[in-house]
Amino acid sequence: MRTTLKIVLPLIVSVALVSLLFAAYQVRTERRNLRSDLSRRAEILGDSLQETVEPLLGNGPNKNLQRLVARFGQREHLQGVAVYDVQGTAIAVTTGLPPEFQTSPAVATRAAQRDAGQGEFLTKDSSAAGDEKYLGPMHIFALQAAGTLVLFHDTSYIDTQVQHTLRDAFVNAAIQTILISLLAFVLVRWTFTAPLAMTAKWLRTLRTGQTHAPPMTPQGEIFDQLHQEVTHLAHDLNAARASAEEEARLRDSNVSIWTAERLRVSLRNKLQDKPLFVVSNREPYLNVYSEKNNSIEIIVPASGVVTAIEPVLVACDGTWIAHGSGSADREVSDAYDHQRVPPERPSYTLRRVWLSNEEEKGYYQGFANEGLWPLCHIAHTRPVFRPEDWTHYQRVNRRFADAVLQEMEGTESPILLAQDYHLALLPRMVKEARPDARVAIFWHIPWPNPEVFGICPWQRELVDGLLGADLIGFHIQSHCNNFLETVDRAVEALTEWDRFAVNRQGHVTRVRPYPISVAFPENGHALNEARNAGEERAALCSELGIDGSLLGVGVDRVDYTKGIIERFRGIEHFLDVYPAYQHRFTFVQIGAPSRTEIDRYKHFLDEVSAEADRINARFQAGRWKPIVLLKKHHSHEEIARYYKAASVCLVTSLHDGMNLVAKEFVAAREDERGVLMLSTFAGAAHELPDALLVNPYDVQQVAEAIHRALEMPEEEQFRRMQRMRENVREHNVYRWAAHLLSDLTEIRIDAPERIEVPQTS
Repeated sequence: MRTTLKIVLPLIVSVALVSLLFAAYQVRTERRNLRSDLSRRAEILGDSLQETVEPLLGNGPNKNLQRLVARFGQREHLQGVAVYDVQGTAIAVTTGLPPEFQTSPAVATRAAQRDAGQGEFLTKDSSAAGDEKYLGPMHIFALQAAGTLVLFHDTSYIDTQVQHTLRDAFVNAAIQTILISLLAFVLVRWTFTAPLAMTAKWLRTLRTGQTHAPPMTPQGEIFDQLHQEVTHLAHDLNAARASAEEEARLRDSNVSIWTAERLRVSLRNKLQDKPLFVVSNREPYLNVYSEKNNSIEIIVPASGVVTAIEPVLVACDGTWIAHGSGSADREVSDAYDHQRVPPERPSYTLRRVWLSNEEEKGYYQGFANEGLWPLCHIAHTRPVFRPEDWTHYQRVNRRFADAVLQEMEGTESPILLAQDYHLALLPRMVKEARPDARVAIFWHIPWPNPEVFGICPWQRELVDGLLGADLIGFHIQSHCNNFLETVDRAVEALTEWDRFAVNRQGHVTRVRPYPISVAFPENGHALNEARNAGEERAALCSELGIDGSLLGVGVDRVDYTKGIIERFRGIEHFLDVYPAYQHRFTFVQIGAPSRTEIDRYKHFLDEVSAEADRINARFQAGRWKPIVLLKKHHSHEEIARYYKAASVCLVTSLHDGMNLVAKEFVAAREDERGVLMLSTFAGAAHELPDALLVNPYDVQQVAEAIHRALEMPEEEQFRRMQRMRENVREHNVYRWAAHLLSDLTEIRIDAPERIEVPQTS
């Protein structure tokens, strides 16, 4: 109540003052208008009377003149009329005029001198003629007419009317002040103090460790921004409390689980207040124009790398260098191509590198995704290597390297983590310019055997570029082995197999496996309170407009390496062999279109759609169909619903570095039910042996695995899922980042004198 009064009282005083000022202005205007009207009427009456009086003047006092004056003196507000000769002596005067006006007033003298009508207002006790005084306010108008004609108007009515106006103005001001104050009181209570009280109550519940839904505030109101900040504060508070509880629980159980907070603290100590530099093709935040509300939207691409690396960058105020691919990225970047991120709580710097459409087509679409991608995945798609694409790849790697070196300027012994096959040449470029830097690169896709990699016309340059790094990371040991064998064949270097290192021209590069993972949801109580798997399945089937009591799910980019068509054929064979599952089992394939500007991907999307349509045409009946293909991007929240509802998740990659979908499915199954079917050609198969491992090319084996998954007893599902969840929980993405970056920081650098390499724009 006191808060409301503190806000409303200044408003009441302000309204009252404004009302009083307006009342004073209104009174002043009213007085001016009434006086102006009286002056105008006096002038008109004087002109009219002059024409009648002039013929009667010149003969001295006479009865006709006195009669005329007496008749005109009876008009409204006219107190009297007087006619004076040239000496100022009254010739005719109406009765009732004060005796002071037996001689002409001063205004009559001025009218005679100027030969024009003159008027003036006299207030009470004003001097009228000589030293005499008169009583009452009056307006005098004099006109020269062979003498002087003077009209006397009583102006007391003006004062009366002004007093009435003043009274009405005060009454209106009081009423307006009361009404506005009451309205302000209600509005302040409704739009300010009540939401503030709700927010305070919400914060109190959060502070005491309780869960409470956030208060509802009107959209577009002043509290939106405050509510947004309070929401972030509440999220941080919950996250901090959960992290502290988890750390305490882990200490009590002597279990060492990596969390975002533990990663942040650990790396902050190891980095010793030095910033971390990360470089990748993909940026962690994209700014795009929204056509719906004509504004800029921020998109966070689905990426385990962002989940793992961002806590470290936040902890050390690091810098992430990436390709600015968002349509509005330039608008939000400063003159140095920087943007502070995350947008809601800026904690590190995103430096953007700009590429032309031609460069992006040659470097990214061409060499990286039509050359290296199919080469490394051995998915029976012929790699395409064009000299012009290689030129763009070299040029863009140099562009990224120059940006990295600019950001490193002034930092002693900087630490750089490069990401993936798009930037294979960058480690050498950076190391040559900054030999004191610690450089690591993580290769997120498989590394094939040397015979396959030898297809690339520029294998030597790629391997030499990678060997500029101090540390190269792959997902699994076999990829490390393949890389070292490729080094043996491609370049002159000493391969130290006993410690998995390469010594090339005096520089040692270590090669290690670091299986990437996902952020395991440690606090899933919110999900536990939601629908169970059966209820979620029923809800999804209703939304999809299908009937089905069993649900399978696959989540992939529409990429020829993911084995989607092989998966569909395995499902077809399953329904042929086990017809009892027709009208019961539906498989939902979430297929995000990918790289559709490349012909192979565009055609593959058509092939996947055609295969789904063909199988559905064979089996579909009524509201049931065997395959539902969802060809659009889905959020993490949307995908989590399918993970939770599915009886089986199919991950049938033809070749994959890791495939995080398998780990995402396991992490999402808090009910510890469901079955994971996993390709033996995915890196995840080495970590999740409790999945049903299959050869995706073997249609019969895929069909039998689906049948086994759907028939698996709940007890067996529980045992398998529990072991897989424990594995994913312990080997999470924070552990991946911690081990990789810890190994990098511990590498000893015996750097020669720094070499300045001229940078190209």
